Amino acid sequence: MRCIIQRVNRASIVINGKSGGQIGKGLLVLCAFSDGDDEKTVDYCVEKIANLRVFEDENGKLNLSVLDVKGNVMVVSNFTLYADTRKGRRPSFDKSARPEISKPLYDLTVKKFSDIFENLATGEFGADMRISLENDGPVTLIVEKENE
Repeated sequence: MRCIIQRVNRASIVINGKSGGQIGKGLLVLCAFSDGDDEKTVDYCVEKIANLRVFEDENGKLNLSVLDVKGNVMVVSNFTLYADTRKGRRPSFDKSARPEISKPLYDLTVKKFSDIFENLATGEFGADMRISLENDGPVTLIVEKENE
């Protein structure tokens, strides 16, 4: 599982031309899955992201989590995070899990985040989406759990 985390002041999503939700201060989480990912992989990444200290404390240090600041989270599936661009000019997505594997994992990821965060916004697996956001920092991180 690979996640790109962006600290945002706000983010909104349009899904298939319709408003799909918005968040204020918090994290935009783009996530992708590969073969071999499972519930333990999802648990690791969700716990890591929820508790990752990426917000500043009163001294300006990155010492607070999204939970600490009572922030919001938006979770969006994005299989292109597993793109392999080493050969040629067209990315290969061979390392991305097929939809029959990745959709249940995405649904599980959304459920795990919704168990923690009251105001969760989500994308829709496989849909055409437009995301608008205002980065804060910017702070952009990769959270990844390799298959074992």
